[in-house]
Amino acid sequence: MSPIVISILLGLTAAAANVFGGGIIVQRNWERRYLRYFVALGAGFMLATAVVEMIPESIELRGKSAAFLILLGYLIIHFFEHTVTPHFHFGEETHKDEFMHSHRGFSVLLGLIIHTFFDGIAIASGFLVSNALGWLIFFAVFLHKIPEGFTVSSVMLASGRSRGIAWGASIILGGATLAGVLTMALFRHHVGAGLPLSAGVTIYVAASDLVPEVNKEPAMKMALLVFVGAGVFFVLEKLLHAP
Repeated sequence: MSPIVISILLGLTAAAANVFGGGIIVQRNWERRYLRYFVALGAGFMLATAVVEMIPESIELRGKSAAFLILLGYLIIHFFEHTVTPHFHFGEETHKDEFMHSHRGFSVLLGLIIHTFFDGIAIASGFLVSNALGWLIFFAVFLHKIPEGFTVSSVMLASGRSRGIAWGASIILGGATLAGVLTMALFRHHVGAGLPLSAGVTIYVAASDLVPEVNKEPAMKMALLVFVGAGVFFVLEKLLHAP
Protein backbone atom coordinates (compact mmCIF):
# COMPACT_ATOMS: atom_id res chain seq x y z
CA MET A 1 0.00 0.00 0.00
CA SER A 2 1.39 3.42 -0.94
CA PRO A 3 2.38 5.94 1.75
CA ILE A 4 -0.32 8.34 0.54
CA VAL A 5 -3.10 5.76 0.80
CA ILE A 6 -1.98 4.77 4.30
CA SER A 7 -1.81 8.44 5.28
CA ILE A 8 -5.35 9.08 4.04
CA LEU A 9 -6.75 6.05 5.88
CA LEU A 10 -5.02 7.02 9.12
CA GLY A 11 -5.99 10.65 8.57
CA LEU A 12 -9.61 9.47 8.49
CA THR A 13 -9.01 7.51 11.70
CA ALA A 14 -7.56 10.57 13.43
CA ALA A 15 -10.47 12.67 12.15
CA ALA A 16 -12.92 10.12 13.58
CA ALA A 17 -11.22 10.52 16.97
CA ASN A 18 -11.91 14.27 16.81
CA VAL A 19 -15.58 13.57 16.13
CA PHE A 20 -15.71 10.99 18.93
CA GLY A 21 -14.21 13.52 21.34
CA GLY A 22 -16.88 16.01 20.38
CA GLY A 23 -19.53 13.37 20.95
CA ILE A 24 -18.32 12.89 24.54
CA ILE A 25 -19.26 16.43 25.52
CA VAL A 26 -22.50 16.40 23.52
CA GLN A 27 -23.65 13.09 25.04
CA ARG A 28 -23.66 13.67 28.79
CA ASN A 29 -23.60 9.99 29.69
CA TRP A 30 -19.93 9.56 28.68
CA GLU A 31 -17.28 9.32 31.39
CA ARG A 32 -14.96 12.27 30.81
CA ARG A 33 -12.29 12.00 33.50
CA TYR A 34 -10.28 9.48 31.46
CA LEU A 35 -9.47 12.21 28.93
CA ARG A 36 -6.80 13.47 31.33
CA TYR A 37 -4.94 10.19 30.86
CA PHE A 38 -4.91 10.66 27.08
CA VAL A 39 -3.52 14.17 27.57
CA ALA A 40 -0.68 12.95 29.81
CA LEU A 41 0.22 9.95 27.64
CA GLY A 42 0.00 12.08 24.52
CA ALA A 43 2.32 14.73 25.96
CA GLY A 44 5.10 12.22 26.64
CA PHE A 45 4.65 10.35 23.38
CA MET A 46 4.52 13.53 21.27
CA LEU A 47 7.62 15.04 22.88
CA ALA A 48 9.59 11.86 22.34
CA THR A 49 8.40 11.54 18.74
CA ALA A 50 9.33 15.13 17.90
CA VAL A 51 12.74 15.17 19.60
CA VAL A 52 13.97 11.65 18.83
CA GLU A 53 12.52 11.09 15.35
CA MET A 54 11.05 14.17 13.66
CA ILE A 55 13.85 16.64 14.35
CA PRO A 56 16.74 14.34 13.26
CA GLU A 57 14.84 13.29 10.12
CA SER A 58 14.08 16.94 9.33
CA ILE A 59 17.74 17.90 9.62
CA GLU A 60 18.71 14.96 7.40
CA LEU A 61 16.18 16.04 4.77
CA ARG A 62 16.70 19.80 4.93
CA GLY A 63 20.04 20.43 6.61
CA LYS A 64 20.56 23.42 8.89
CA SER A 65 17.52 25.26 7.47
CA ALA A 66 15.30 22.64 9.15
CA ALA A 67 15.91 24.39 12.47
CA PHE A 68 14.33 27.58 11.10
CA LEU A 69 11.27 25.68 9.87
CA ILE A 70 10.89 23.87 13.22
CA LEU A 71 10.92 27.23 15.00
CA LEU A 72 8.48 28.63 12.43
CA GLY A 73 6.06 25.75 13.02
CA TYR A 74 6.21 26.37 16.76
CA LEU A 75 5.60 30.11 16.35
CA ILE A 76 2.70 29.65 13.91
CA ILE A 77 0.68 27.75 16.52
CA HIS A 78 1.78 30.13 19.28
CA PHE A 79 0.49 33.03 17.19
CA PHE A 80 -2.91 31.51 16.52
CA GLU A 81 -3.45 30.21 20.05
CA HIS A 82 -2.38 33.37 21.86
CA THR A 83 -3.33 36.24 19.56
CA VAL A 84 -6.24 35.03 17.42
CA THR A 85 -7.99 32.91 20.06
CA PRO A 86 -8.85 33.51 23.72
CA HIS A 87 -7.33 31.25 26.37
CA PHE A 88 -8.72 27.73 26.49
CA HIS A 89 -7.82 24.41 28.07
CA PHE A 90 -7.60 20.84 26.81
CA GLY A 91 -10.64 19.88 28.80
CA GLU A 92 -14.19 20.94 29.52
CA GLU A 93 -14.75 24.70 29.40
CA THR A 94 -17.22 25.77 32.05
CA HIS A 95 -16.25 29.45 32.35
CA LYS A 96 -18.98 30.92 30.18
CA ASP A 97 -17.90 34.50 30.96
CA GLU A 98 -14.69 33.91 28.97
CA PHE A 99 -16.77 33.01 25.89
CA MET A 100 -19.73 35.39 26.29
CA HIS A 101 -19.58 36.43 22.65
CA SER A 102 -20.22 33.65 20.16
CA HIS A 103 -17.41 34.85 17.90
CA ARG A 104 -14.92 33.85 20.60
CA GLY A 105 -15.99 30.25 20.28
CA PHE A 106 -15.38 30.43 16.55
CA SER A 107 -11.98 32.04 17.07
CA VAL A 108 -10.98 29.07 19.24
CA LEU A 109 -12.22 26.81 16.46
CA LEU A 110 -10.03 28.70 13.97
CA GLY A 111 -6.95 28.21 16.15
CA LEU A 112 -7.61 24.50 16.51
CA ILE A 113 -8.25 24.14 12.77
CA ILE A 114 -4.70 25.42 12.11
CA HIS A 115 -3.40 22.99 14.71
CA THR A 116 -5.28 19.96 13.32
CA PHE A 117 -4.35 20.86 9.75
CA PHE A 118 -0.71 20.43 10.75
CA ASP A 119 -1.60 17.13 12.42
CA GLY A 120 -2.52 15.90 8.95
CA ILE A 121 0.65 17.40 7.48
CA ALA A 122 2.66 15.55 10.12
CA ILE A 123 1.05 12.16 9.44
CA ALA A 124 1.55 12.36 5.67
CA SER A 125 5.08 13.77 5.99
CA GLY A 126 6.05 10.91 8.26
CA PHE A 127 4.86 8.22 5.86
CA LEU A 128 6.56 9.96 2.94
CA VAL A 129 9.84 9.58 4.82
CA SER A 130 9.31 6.05 6.18
CA ASN A 131 6.56 3.74 7.40
CA ALA A 132 8.10 3.61 10.88
CA LEU A 133 8.14 7.39 11.24
CA GLY A 134 4.62 7.64 9.86
CA TRP A 135 3.22 5.19 12.40
CA LEU A 136 5.01 6.90 15.29
CA ILE A 137 3.63 10.29 14.27
CA PHE A 138 0.15 8.85 13.78
CA PHE A 139 0.09 7.43 17.33
CA ALA A 140 1.42 10.73 18.69
CA VAL A 141 -1.37 12.62 16.90
CA PHE A 142 -4.09 10.10 17.72
CA LEU A 143 -3.50 10.29 21.48
CA HIS A 144 -4.58 13.94 21.63
CA LYS A 145 -7.35 13.87 19.01
CA ILE A 146 -10.13 12.83 21.40
CA PRO A 147 -9.27 15.61 23.92
CA GLU A 148 -9.10 18.03 20.97
CA GLY A 149 -12.64 17.23 19.84
CA PHE A 150 -13.83 17.36 23.43
CA THR A 151 -12.25 20.79 23.90
CA VAL A 152 -13.69 22.46 20.82
CA SER A 153 -17.20 21.16 21.52
CA SER A 154 -17.09 22.33 25.14
CA VAL A 155 -15.86 25.78 24.05
CA MET A 156 -18.72 26.09 21.56
CA LEU A 157 -21.24 25.14 24.25
CA ALA A 158 -19.68 27.65 26.66
CA SER A 159 -20.10 30.38 24.02
CA GLY A 160 -23.82 29.66 23.82
CA ARG A 161 -23.96 27.51 20.68
CA SER A 162 -26.24 24.48 20.31
CA ARG A 163 -25.12 20.89 20.81
CA GLY A 164 -25.45 20.32 17.07
CA ILE A 165 -23.07 23.18 16.30
CA ALA A 166 -20.72 22.03 19.08
CA TRP A 167 -20.47 18.56 17.59
CA GLY A 168 -20.21 20.08 14.11
CA ALA A 169 -17.12 21.97 15.29
CA SER A 170 -15.41 18.68 16.13
CA ILE A 171 -16.33 17.38 12.67
CA ILE A 172 -14.69 20.46 11.15
CA LEU A 173 -11.52 19.67 13.10
CA GLY A 174 -11.57 16.16 11.68
CA GLY A 175 -11.96 17.62 8.20
CA ALA A 176 -8.97 19.91 8.78
CA THR A 177 -6.84 16.89 9.74
CA LEU A 178 -7.78 15.13 6.52
CA ALA A 179 -7.16 18.34 4.56
CA GLY A 180 -3.63 18.44 5.97
CA VAL A 181 -3.01 14.87 4.79
CA LEU A 182 -4.35 15.65 1.31
CA THR A 183 -2.32 18.87 1.08
CA MET A 184 0.88 17.01 1.87
CA ALA A 185 -0.09 14.31 -0.62
CA LEU A 186 -0.49 16.99 -3.29
CA PHE A 187 2.82 18.66 -2.39
CA ARG A 188 4.69 15.47 -1.54
CA HIS A 189 7.90 16.77 -3.07
CA HIS A 190 7.99 19.43 -0.34
CA VAL A 191 8.18 16.92 2.51
CA GLY A 192 11.51 18.55 3.44
CA ALA A 193 9.48 21.58 4.57
CA GLY A 194 6.37 19.77 5.79
CA LEU A 195 8.16 17.52 8.28
CA PRO A 196 10.14 20.23 10.15
CA LEU A 197 7.13 22.57 10.23
CA SER A 198 4.98 19.82 11.74
CA ALA A 199 7.81 18.95 14.15
CA GLY A 200 7.64 22.50 15.52
CA VAL A 201 3.87 22.23 15.83
CA THR A 202 4.19 18.88 17.62
CA ILE A 203 6.65 20.32 20.12
CA TYR A 204 4.33 23.25 20.79
CA VAL A 205 1.26 21.09 21.33
CA ALA A 206 3.13 18.71 23.64
CA ALA A 207 5.18 21.21 25.66
CA SER A 208 2.97 24.32 25.64
CA ASP A 209 -0.55 22.85 25.52
CA LEU A 210 -0.55 19.34 26.99
CA VAL A 211 2.19 19.44 29.66
CA PRO A 212 0.72 22.54 31.39
CA GLU A 213 -2.62 20.73 31.57
CA VAL A 214 -0.91 17.74 33.18
CA ASN A 215 0.89 20.02 35.66
CA LYS A 216 -2.46 21.31 36.95
CA GLU A 217 -3.17 17.88 38.41
CA PRO A 218 -1.69 17.52 41.93
CA ALA A 219 -1.55 13.71 41.79
CA MET A 220 1.84 12.21 40.89
CA LYS A 221 0.05 9.61 38.75
CA MET A 222 -0.61 12.16 36.02
CA ALA A 223 3.02 13.28 35.92
CA LEU A 224 4.20 9.68 35.74
CA LEU A 225 1.91 9.05 32.78
CA VAL A 226 4.00 11.54 30.77
CA PHE A 227 7.01 9.26 31.35
CA VAL A 228 4.88 6.25 30.45
CA GLY A 229 3.95 7.96 27.18
CA ALA A 230 7.62 8.54 26.38
CA GLY A 231 8.40 4.94 27.35
CA VAL A 232 5.69 3.61 25.04
CA PHE A 233 7.28 5.63 22.23
CA PHE A 234 10.67 3.94 22.72
CA VAL A 235 9.11 0.47 22.85
CA LEU A 236 7.13 1.13 19.68
CA GLU A 237 10.16 2.65 17.98
CA LYS A 238 12.19 -0.48 18.67
CA LEU A 239 9.42 -2.70 17.33
CA LEU A 240 8.96 -0.63 14.17
CA HIS A 241 12.70 -0.49 13.45
CA ALA A 242 13.26 -4.18 14.22
CA PRO A 243 14.63 -6.13 11.23
